This record gives sequence, C-alpha cells and structure tokens, in this order.
Amino acid sequence: MIVSELSAYLRDHRRAALLDLSNRFDSDPEALRGMLGTLERKGKVRRLPANTPCGGGCCKCDPATIEIYEWVD
Repeated sequence: MIVSELSAYLRDHRRAALLDLSNRFDSDPEALRGMLGTLERKGKVRRLPANTPCGGGCCKCDPATIEIYEWVD
C-alpha cells in the first residue's frame, strides 16, 4: 500500500479510525501512523482529538482509545 491509496481512501470516506484503516489495507497500525504523519505535515489530514466518536454507532469501543483521522480539503 502506498500513501496515494491511503489519501484516496480518506478523500472518499472523509474520516476513518486507525483500526479501520489497518483492516482495510491489511497493514500494521504503526506503518499507517507513519504515512498519516506525512499527510498531516503536508496539511492533507488531521488527527481528531481523543474522545471524538467514530460515527459507527455501535458504541463498543472506548472513545479514548480510538485514533480518528480526517481528510482536510
């Protein structure tokens, strides 16, 4: 997986949790954090504050443990 695929996914979905991205791309979360960090430095993505709800509606995850990233237009 390359950064452009991650960018396209976030552009299309607007926001995603790190765990969801890890499952989607079958990639280690640490590797994704590196790519997301690159996109953050470029101003393309932002990490949302802790306790931001993922929007999935299931309420099974502890919001404090979820990392959510959002595409910035």
